[in-house]
Amino acid sequence: MFSTEAKKRNINHGHNSASHDRKKTTAWNTIEYDLYSIWLFTYSDLKTIVGPKTVFGIFNSLHASAFDLPCLQYSTALKRLPLVVFWTWINLLPFSIDNQRQPEAIREDGVNKPWRPMPSQRLTPRQAKIWMLGLYPVAVMSSAYLGGLRQCLCLICLGFWYNDLGGADQNPLIRNLINSCGFLCYTSGAMEVAYGSWISLSPGSLLFRWFSVIAAVVLTTVHTQDMYDQAGDSLRGRWTVPLAMGDGPSKITIAIPMAFWSWFGPQFWALHIAAYILPVGLGLTIILRTLILRSVVDDKRTFQLWNLWVVVLYLLPLLSEQK
Repeated sequence: MFSTEAKKRNINHGHNSASHDRKKTTAWNTIEYDLYSIWLFTYSDLKTIVGPKTVFGIFNSLHASAFDLPCLQYSTALKRLPLVVFWTWINLLPFSIDNQRQPEAIREDGVNKPWRPMPSQRLTPRQAKIWMLGLYPVAVMSSAYLGGLRQCLCLICLGFWYNDLGGADQNPLIRNLINSCGFLCYTSGAMEVAYGSWISLSPGSLLFRWFSVIAAVVLTTVHTQDMYDQAGDSLRGRWTVPLAMGDGPSKITIAIPMAFWSWFGPQFWALHIAAYILPVGLGLTIILRTLILRSVVDDKRTFQLWNLWVVVLYLLPLLSEQK
């Protein structure tokens, strides 16, 4: 039989073990909770930023001969793919947190995206600010190691302008300009990380001119995303193209540039007529949807197709070697 002291030791050991298990469970639940919050911050932008920019970086590096650069080997591209995804995402994350922690953004998301961390009260604005301030240095250090440091620093400045200085709210042209510069930073940074070395963007080079085309495409058509978000933008006092011009005229300002860029992209690379089919066909589909359809659901779907159309343009240099 056990002595009384031994029984007490066993009981105490059982209590300590249970307490330890509860602490482990609580710690894991906290980590799981925080990871899911991080996922929610960037979820909406995976289709706009992370996916398309990764595609651009990897495939344009594989076919860098189109820019008179050595091509990336497929085995190297496969190894660097996770690095490109991580670089794009870690530079997006603190920007998204800064954007979503603003009081006006919380009110807007309460209408349009109530599942986000702020309106769903998963985090307080103060906690989000702490996360943001901690993650920006992580983005800088990651970029210093992986590549894309120039683009990372530019994205921080653009984010401050966009979120904290009201660049996204006061003027539709400035809003589109910041977006186009941001797209340019993400695409060039993703390519630099994929390529594994610093890439010269000297004015006049073919790569610089192609990036300029991409920036112009975004500048003139990115307000496709504002068509379905008018209720939330109006609530927060954001001055977007459809709110400034009205629904009908703003749709025309999307349709005309899209028609031009759908033709100009293949023309820029002097591609065979068959290469026009996909960008022009997809562009015409988006134009018709933009001009004819009116519901919020339809506008969201149109913006998804816009993202696909941009990816198609990203891939046009791959065809230039086959012309």
